[in-house]
Amino acid sequence: MTTAASEPAGSAPEVRTATGTLRGCVEKGLAVFRGIPFAEPPVDQLRFAAPQPVTAWDGVRTAVSYGPPPPQAAHFGMDALSRNSVGADWLTVNVWSPEPYPGAGLPVLVWIPGGAYSIGMSCLPEYDGARLAREGGVVVVTLNYRVGIEGFAHIDGAPANRGLLDQVAALEWVRDNIRGFGGDPDQVTVFGQSAGGGSVATLLAMPRAAGLFRRAIAQSVQGTFFSPALAADIAAACAAELGLRPTVADLATVDPNRLPTAGDAITAKSASFAERWGPIAHRSIPFSPVVDGDVLSDTPWQALARGAGRDIDILVGHTRDEQRLLTALDGMLGQVTEEQAETALRVCAPGPDGVRRYRDGFPDAGPDELYELVCSDWVFRMPSLHLATAQITGGGRAHLYELTWSAPGMGGVFGACHGLDVPLVFGNLESGQPAALIGESPSPAAEELSARMRTAWTAFATHGDPGWAPYDAEQRLTHLFDTRPAVTTYPEETSRLIWQDHSIPVLPLIGR
Repeated sequence: MTTAASEPAGSAPEVRTATGTLRGCVEKGLAVFRGIPFAEPPVDQLRFAAPQPVTAWDGVRTAVSYGPPPPQAAHFGMDALSRNSVGADWLTVNVWSPEPYPGAGLPVLVWIPGGAYSIGMSCLPEYDGARLAREGGVVVVTLNYRVGIEGFAHIDGAPANRGLLDQVAALEWVRDNIRGFGGDPDQVTVFGQSAGGGSVATLLAMPRAAGLFRRAIAQSVQGTFFSPALAADIAAACAAELGLRPTVADLATVDPNRLPTAGDAITAKSASFAERWGPIAHRSIPFSPVVDGDVLSDTPWQALARGAGRDIDILVGHTRDEQRLLTALDGMLGQVTEEQAETALRVCAPGPDGVRRYRDGFPDAGPDELYELVCSDWVFRMPSLHLATAQITGGGRAHLYELTWSAPGMGGVFGACHGLDVPLVFGNLESGQPAALIGESPSPAAEELSARMRTAWTAFATHGDPGWAPYDAEQRLTHLFDTRPAVTTYPEETSRLIWQDHSIPVLPLIGR
């Protein structure tokens, strides 16, 4: 339970939380609080430990600047952002509120950043929650969690899935404190994209997260989940890059900002581990949630099919061209060879006849299209679709969408690519990397589409209905977000049929 101090109009807002009083700032009519610790810094004796409660403070703590991001991999220059930050208060939340007073009872949206479980930080400009909060009448919370080796490596002597435990701790902070910021702790919606969408799906399956949120929005669900044996083998390879063992005693001697270089080295040569690690070696995915039997006992699809999410409303979907941006970043756009397409089909297509079924199902597709289709389906599209299917199998309700609007940036080459939904949902169309997709000056069509997506997301957070009928196994109704919105049968029918009899598996260690 929290209370808020009464403040004159225009002055810095103050909120008293369970651990002390915070002073934020006012920005464009919103009360904004940044860098609020929800757990102790996980360093020194707490390195690789489960998140621990924050020590209370006396007086008023200023909360106007983002906390430092956790150590990051080198993708997109994220490693420089983390190295250049000061302090180890990685585990923080940020709050945007239109009405920062107890009793306002606003719905709450809690954002989990993505980044392949290797990068991810809440301070990126595209995650600024101001527009979503102000125009949607909701409280927006964004959070940091440990990524890479710090958060997901399977280390001897450490709990598994520490990054997921961080997310649970952040949601517990929301439960205990959000009322003072004007939020309703019984109306919490957790949402995230890519690894953030995978995290949302995972939280649905975690008993420790039960009761911490009422609704969930999973965008482009990353479908990779590791067995303990696979995760331990990857951790051993990362530690070996440093001449160490994969133990807390050894890895705790390494400066946190140096540790991601080991993960980057393994990512760079992951293809050499293909005979042991299988598909994730080809796709360079060294970190994912581990189905360890303690923190996580089942995949989200198994748990939901048994009814674990029956009382939680779910909104789930993906973009049409998930792989396109990733192919471009790999320098392969328009350059995929027949051999590369065949390898991707062999590695990612489901079942013994998956390669044939893709070639038969898409007879006019060349190597570029086949590569994009099977990679999109394996990592994001089919895990997202199967999450909706598992939810209704377990007696719950799900709404399905697909973003089919092509990004106009760079001449439209990216299509409806992975990550395009993020700036549209937050309404930050000119901030950071999204500008490359949407263009320096967003068009009226982009603004209109963004407004529709924000309306759907906040409506879902408010009353569980985004504005179209729930998904079911017969009609398979799907909302298409495009210049002209439509509700239709799930459009990726060929892929759906190829995958319909195949589960999203726990990925094993193939050999040693």
